Amino acid sequence: VQLQASGGGLVQAGGSLRLSCAASGRTFSSYVMGWFRQAPGKEREFVGYISRSGYTSYAESVKGHLTISRDNAKNTVYLQMNNLRPEDTAVYYCAADSSGPSYAPQSYEYWGQGTLVTVSS
Repeated sequence: VQLQASGGGLVQAGGSLRLSCAASGRTFSSYVMGWFRQAPGKEREFVGYISRSGYTSYAESVKGHLTISRDNAKNTVYLQMNNLRPEDTAVYYCAADSSGPSYAPQSYEYWGQGTLVTVSS
């Protein structure tokens, strides 16, 4: 599976962005899809995942203003980001897990290249 993330950019605090992650291959629906982020000088952290059936789980720090969805017909997973805060500034990565679901990055076999989100105050 190859993953291509897009949609990052510069946005003011309180604004919104929607990240997309397009996957190659015919088995997209069989993967748990996760989003992670890495802020400058920090370790990569779990943002949330969406299961094969559409169940979602989020890190406490993003609950209520980040939402994950998937469109299996388009082989794409989305991260809708609302009411963005400067602390949301990071490179965002999508990842695919064939076993899962999991909060641990080590569980995810495939990773996108990352897309940068910068939130200005």
